[in-house]
Amino acid sequence: MVTQLLLIREFLSGFHGNEFVVALILSAWLFLGGSGTWLARIAATSRPAAPRIIGRLSLVLVGMTPVLFLAIRGLRDVFFIHGASVGFYPTLAYIVCTLAPYCLLVGFLLPYSLFVLRAGQPGYPGALVYMTDNFGDVAGGALFSFALVSLITPLQAVLVANLPLLVIGWHLLGRGRRFKPAALLAVAAVLALLAAGVLGEWQSLATGRGGLVHYQESRYGRITVFKDREQYTLFSDGAPVLNTQNQSAAEEAIHFPLSQPDRVDSILLVSAVGGMLAEVEKYRPSHVDYVELDPAMSAAQFSYGLLRTIPGLAVINQDGRRWLRQTDRSYDAIIVSLREPETFQANRFFTDRFFALAKSRLTPGGVLSFSMESVENYLTESQRRKLSIIHATVARHFRNVLLLPGQSTVFLCRDQPIDPRIPERLRAKGIVADTISGYYEGDVTPERIGRLNDLIIKGSPTNQDETPRLMQVMFSEWFAKFDSSPVWFAAVLCVLTVLYVGRLRREEFALFTTGATAMGAEVLVIFAFQIFFGYIYLQIGLIVTVFLAGLLPGAWLGNRLNVRGRRALMATDLVLLLLLAAFMVALHLGGDRLPASAYLVFGFAVSLACGCQFPLVLQLGGGGNPAAARAFSADLIGAACGTLVTSAVLIPWLGLFPATLSLIGLKSASLALMATTRET
Repeated sequence: MVTQLLLIREFLSGFHGNEFVVALILSAWLFLGGSGTWLARIAATSRPAAPRIIGRLSLVLVGMTPVLFLAIRGLRDVFFIHGASVGFYPTLAYIVCTLAPYCLLVGFLLPYSLFVLRAGQPGYPGALVYMTDNFGDVAGGALFSFALVSLITPLQAVLVANLPLLVIGWHLLGRGRRFKPAALLAVAAVLALLAAGVLGEWQSLATGRGGLVHYQESRYGRITVFKDREQYTLFSDGAPVLNTQNQSAAEEAIHFPLSQPDRVDSILLVSAVGGMLAEVEKYRPSHVDYVELDPAMSAAQFSYGLLRTIPGLAVINQDGRRWLRQTDRSYDAIIVSLREPETFQANRFFTDRFFALAKSRLTPGGVLSFSMESVENYLTESQRRKLSIIHATVARHFRNVLLLPGQSTVFLCRDQPIDPRIPERLRAKGIVADTISGYYEGDVTPERIGRLNDLIIKGSPTNQDETPRLMQVMFSEWFAKFDSSPVWFAAVLCVLTVLYVGRLRREEFALFTTGATAMGAEVLVIFAFQIFFGYIYLQIGLIVTVFLAGLLPGAWLGNRLNVRGRRALMATDLVLLLLLAAFMVALHLGGDRLPASAYLVFGFAVSLACGCQFPLVLQLGGGGNPAAARAFSADLIGAACGTLVTSAVLIPWLGLFPATLSLIGLKSASLALMATTRET
């Protein structure tokens, strides 16, 4: 479990914080784990299960872990162009290929452990292995969430978390022998691999982007700073955020909006562009609030000269939306300097709810500004749709919205008229801006401004938190950029799922849908948490742990209820349906007003109901080794399908409400099927 959570953060850092990567990792982990359970069943029929085999495989698993992390970091620039965006299919292939050896082995060991136990105790209950596995998962998740994530680096955490398994593997490998030189040699080799991972961690992050001068695993992401000659560049989760030589971007971000109000006294900056505070200082504001969620990020920016302290500056380490919701300060300008809304974390700053918040904190003549990437003289259809959706959303709250075609498309939003003659207004204010005064009037002409604003599609839908239409466009653009389509992937997935489900018994199908519902609900919580709170990198371990924590008491309860068989299985299906319906109602009433604990309570309740079903299905299937392997497999494959479909299809294309309704429909089909089954 510690390895899984570390790998999620590792891939998030390597693929620019894209939440779809979380779902791809979880689904690949579960698919491969389910395949491993089938391999265990085949292995058990070919030769007797033995503890010594578990010992050997445990040492292999431990030694594989640091190699896996170093391979993920080192091979990305081998298989993909350094610094280039990576498409959906290459990302999926890279995740599956790198995770396959580890996940297959993890999936193999779970049922194989049961086979070893039953070789000595034929009546050993399969539910007890399920409960023990869940207990280990919860312990690992808690260790990660409350200690490892904030105290040590990933490969140091790998070393700490794998030591108990290393000791147990040594014990099983030398079982029954008085002298164990081969076991000692194997343990020493694995320890050497773990130590090499820790010693080589810094070097594994030093790529061709210059010299690595700063590396920190913060609670919110990975921060690295590289120096190339005199230029410092700060990367957050592998994406360049700021550098010390981007004067034109700093001038656009500051002078386009601040040229509009007659007086600028109070400014709010949501994130930053390198050098922008030096441009802000030219207006001599009395107060500047700079909001940056991650304190480690803001500290690195000031340490390496990416930003400089100015009079009246207050650095606020908090989520920007939360700050706007709780502050009573009014601003003459709110400037948002965030990346493209390619993730739900960024998208939440381009929704109807955010624009309403921003409007409520502006003075009567205040201006809101943000920018979007675009090509200077040509917009693709997806870029046009993207700008149109944002325009339709922000225009609900501001009388005037003007798009300016600079290095990126800059949105200026205010109730007062907007004057596009930026250089003239700056000269009137006595503000010196070298890039704007030299290039603006030649680049940002009235013709280009008019052509850009005329491209906006009238009547476009708005971007809502619960229905992220902007993410639909960004998801489509992700495929279009690489001339691919999700249709083939969806078709292959449907065919494989139908073939697999067609081989299941009815009670196994119920467990398949339970796994899909449980992981679908987990994905719903992950994405909802990112939408409403914006820091899933910090909370991913806690969310996953809570969704596992209910499985253990649920399995215990299922053991007590197994005499009721099919009726108990139907009752837990009904509980899951009620929980999903309650979640949908809570989101409708206001997901951003719910405390974080409400999402965690929902996760625990869902996992409790799901955990109850495993021993019930095992008992209905006969309880033997083949039944146990089939039950483990149905649970894992169903969970993988639920993760992938919910994250890659339901949420980005339909939104949170339809995704929840789809899970309700799936579980209703399971309930109806069990209701028409005669118990034998």
